[in-house]
Amino acid sequence: MSKKYIVELTQEERSGLLELTRKGECKARKLKRALVLLSADEGKVDREIATEVRIHEVTIERLRKRFVMEGLEVALSEKPRPGKTPKLDGHQQAHLVAIACSDPPGGRAKWTMQMLADRLVELEVVGGISDETVRVVLKKGGVSRGSASAGAFPR
Repeated sequence: MSKKYIVELTQEERSGLLELTRKGECKARKLKRALVLLSADEGKVDREIATEVRIHEVTIERLRKRFVMEGLEVALSEKPRPGKTPKLDGHQQAHLVAIACSDPPGGRAKWTMQMLADRLVELEVVGGISDETVRVVLKKGGVSRGSASAGAFPR
């Protein structure tokens, strides 16, 4: 069966890929892509390449297509992954940090994560939020135990 997307590397591309595979200083996925392109350029069939590089034949076909349609750099790089949308935007995170760094409500020595979550809802910054989300956002934002004026944040 003839392939729709034929990989034909220039001498410069081939040299660059060989150097990339010899260095061993790149991510494993990029290394595998380079090996696939080199093998495809040598005329190997997808089944043989799949066994050699330990990836699925469909992945090889997609890589061939990306190389032919978009070029070497695009074929070697990762496509951006959508990921999960953050629960709080920057403005909401700023509110959370400001509250966490303020004095706790009367009669309390420290803010708890649940109190912070409840205060965000009370102030209508968010519709609802868990104490765990509050903890994660504060941790990622660099607000840790002892960094706020009110001291530690118990659960």
